[in-house]
Order: sequence, then C-alpha cells, then structure tokens
Amino acid sequence: MAGEDVNSDPQDRQRLQYRTGIGDWEAFRAAGYDLTAIYTAAEDWRQALAGITHPWLCWNVDNDWCLVQQQLVRSIGWTPVIGFDPRVGPPRDVTDDAVVIDFNARFGFPNLFFHFPLEFAFLFCRRLAFWHSDLLVRPPKMETLGTQFSSLQDGEIAVTGAWYRPRDLLKPHEARFWELIGCTTEQASRAQFEAGCGWWMNFYAHPNCPSEKERHKRRKHYWDHGTGIRYWAKRYRKPVQLISERFVEEGHCSQIKNANYQRVSPNNERRHLAQDIRQNFELDAVCARLGIDEARGD
Repeated sequence: MAGEDVNSDPQDRQRLQYRTGIGDWEAFRAAGYDLTAIYTAAEDWRQALAGITHPWLCWNVDNDWCLVQQQLVRSIGWTPVIGFDPRVGPPRDVTDDAVVIDFNARFGFPNLFFHFPLEFAFLFCRRLAFWHSDLLVRPPKMETLGTQFSSLQDGEIAVTGAWYRPRDLLKPHEARFWELIGCTTEQASRAQFEAGCGWWMNFYAHPNCPSEKERHKRRKHYWDHGTGIRYWAKRYRKPVQLISERFVEEGHCSQIKNANYQRVSPNNERRHLAQDIRQNFELDAVCARLGIDEARGD
C-alpha cells in the first residue's frame, strides 16, 4: 500500500497506521495512502463471499465472545463473516458455516477495526450486516433485526440511532448515526463512497469529497465514525431505517452508561477491546441475562 514512507518520524508514521486501521480518512490522506490496494483486497473478499447472500460481519477480539455472536447470527439464517483484530488473530472456534477473512492481509496494519472493510462493502457483497464486537442481542430481537435487514431494498441502509441529550439538538454538527448494529446494501454503500461520505472518521478528508468548499463545510462536523453516514442521509435525502439504541442497549457491554466500567486499554486508536471486555464483563452472566443460552446450544 503506497504511503508507508511519507512521514520520516517512525512514531508519527506508526500512529498514522493505527489511525488508518481503525478507519480514518484524515490519517489515510496524511500518510499518502491510495485506494489501489483496497480495490485489490476487496476482490479477495468478494471471492471469499461468493454465493453467500446474507453475510453478517463479526469482528473477533475475543474467541468466546465471537463464538456467541456467530451462534446468534447462524440461528437466524445468516452467515457469520469473521474478521479480526490482528493483535488477537482469528478465533479458535468457528461455526461450520462461518467464513474467516483476513481483511488485513494486504495491508499489515498494527490494528484493524471492522469499519475498515465496512466502508467498501459495495466492492465485495450485495448486503452486509454488522455489529460491535461487544454487543449481544436477545434471540427474539435477533429475529426481528434479521427480518428487517433481509427486507432492505438495494440503496437502503439500517443504522443505530445514537442516543442524544436534549441539549445535543442544539449542536446538529455533532450528530451522527451509529454502527452499533446495522446493515448496508451494495448501492447504498456505493452511493456513500461516490459522494465522499461513509463510515470512517473525519469524512471531510474523503478522496471523493466533491470540492474544497464542500470539504471546508464538512470539516465542521463531528469527527467520529458514522457522521458521514448521517450527513449523506440528510444532505442527499437517502433512505435510512433507524434502529433505536434502546432496542439493543441491554446487551451492549461497553463503558456507555456504565459507571463501574474500568478501562484497561488506551482511549485512542490503540484501544484494545479484548482487554477491556474481559476486565468488565462475564460472558456467561451476560448470556444468561439475555436468554441466549439456547442459541449457543447449551
């Protein structure tokens, strides 16, 4: 991938690699990367998913948590597609129908978040469901979401609507859609890419931003993942189905709304979710609380 020697300071260069791995257009641009290697890699991903009509991306940060996600996905007739944090590697245990893809094979980034391939879904599948690695969902709700995702028309997308405080309504530039759980389609993903929007952070730096005037406008918006998706939906009046955060938040094992959460890894591009989730949550207890033992085959 071009751009590896753009920055002469090894520490700065490594940080750009970490930031690009989590999906950050500002870092991608600053490092001098281009899209050629991504297009090549996406062809590998497309071939790996040939014949799979309902792929659901599960990102491995912990073998046991990933296995439960696979079992939940499989229980509603979707196919688990497993990517992984390179610091963790592929899961030890996979369901019979799961497809494991090394999305980092052609890049060698020190870390990789699922946002990286999600940005380019249009290059390798017709639709792609996704969720956070720290999210588990009750089986009846999985059925509801699976039906919703299957019914999406090409060009539509389902995303989580982030929870906001009333005062946040006064700050529309800080609003975003959330990748907690959702599903994209080929034409929606393509339209986002062509418009210079998408899931990655700092969407103002997207190579397809139509003009410098537009780039300046976009730079005023929030920097985090999903801001570009909301901008795309509002600016271009595109069809979006919103999933209420409250519908799934009971199974979101994160620091959000959790006063007892003890962060272990850094709160930046080097975040290591595997360390945080093991420190703060007991998988069996979470599964029992959500009633998902049957989906696990227990």
